[in-house]
Amino acid sequence: MTTPPVRLALIVGGEREQSTSSTIARWFAQEVRTRPEFELDVLYLSDFPLPTSGPSWQPGQAVRDVLATSVPRLTEAEAFVVVTPEYNRSFPAALKNFIDWHLSEWRAKPVGFVLHGGGIGAGLRAVEQLRMVFEDLRSGTVREWVTFHGGATAVEGDRPRDDADAKLAVTALLDELAWWSLALRHGRAALAYPA
Repeated sequence: MTTPPVRLALIVGGEREQSTSSTIARWFAQEVRTRPEFELDVLYLSDFPLPTSGPSWQPGQAVRDVLATSVPRLTEAEAFVVVTPEYNRSFPAALKNFIDWHLSEWRAKPVGFVLHGGGIGAGLRAVEQLRMVFEDLRSGTVREWVTFHGGATAVEGDRPRDDADAKLAVTALLDELAWWSLALRHGRAALAYPA
């Protein structure tokens, strides 16, 4: 019996179209597409204009239209990778806003991270805060991650400057995500999540 590929949602946390996040996300997506155990869906935050006033139980029609696009894609995903810069020792407000507008879509699914910026920490402080956010949403974050130092200088043209080393980190991240995704797929099929 063939195991269906893991549906992986890649969430690009930098909103600017020509941002370092977008360049790194495109490169990362190419790496994922070499792995037959994954089926990739890329979500750019700029495609989901959600109000920053916070989630509402009774949003207006414009917000319901956006959620009608994002919710099914996140629900169908079995794993997530978030590409995000670190700004001022944290992650962007637009990313937090997008996460907060969704609740059960994250539940009992693994989350990995691809980070850049933040000086010498290269996103470490952003990922530590994101781990707390996703824990509260009943997701499991994986130990492995991919990180790039140097802000905008982390990329050269259409790829990371040190992509040879980064490919090793990508392999470790995707290996761990694949394992957790399949384990949690079986868990969700066998038992309803207790929350």
